[in-house]
Amino acid sequence: MRLLVATRSAGKRREVTRLLAGAPFDVSFPDDVNVPESSAEESLELHDSFAANARAKAEYFCRKVGLPTVADDSGLEIFSLGGEPGVRSRRWAQASGTPAVIDAANNAFLVRRLAGATEARRRARYRCVLVLYRTPIAIPETFEGVANGRMLAEPRGTNGFGYDPYFFSDDLGKTFGEATDDEKDQVSHRGHAFRGFLEALARHPL
Repeated sequence: MRLLVATRSAGKRREVTRLLAGAPFDVSFPDDVNVPESSAEESLELHDSFAANARAKAEYFCRKVGLPTVADDSGLEIFSLGGEPGVRSRRWAQASGTPAVIDAANNAFLVRRLAGATEARRRARYRCVLVLYRTPIAIPETFEGVANGRMLAEPRGTNGFGYDPYFFSDDLGKTFGEATDDEKDQVSHRGHAFRGFLEALARHPL
């Protein structure tokens, strides 16, 4: 059996490939099954919740490809900012360009928004919601994971992507940017969500 993972993010692809290593099914991504990127995909992440965005992506690709499909929507929630950037994590600074350019702009915006903030006001969490469609008409299945921590004023480490060098993990005592891949996968929001997903598939295989 083959599972389609509905993401075009290179960073997410690397993490998901690690998290699903050894799973009893083959894992593919849109480029692997010859699905070219289209303008229709731009509207899939315009909802007001991670769950709605993940559901839209999973349903779209499941209908397009006909394979069981899982989609992830995830982001950073800073409590003192009312949960921002939340579903707008990738688009927070409204920058365009390469992933590296967008990450740099978002992190610069993060630093400005939290300038002078106390440690208590820097509390945050990464949150991930997965949605699985086994078939295009199946009832969607949802899985969630969170990772708690706080945002730093200066980056530490160069691993990961997005806000990782600024996210100081409660579990690790270091930033995700400083963590090894294995360390991050053990405690990350995406790691928790995908472990729940795999546990569900062990009970009810694809």
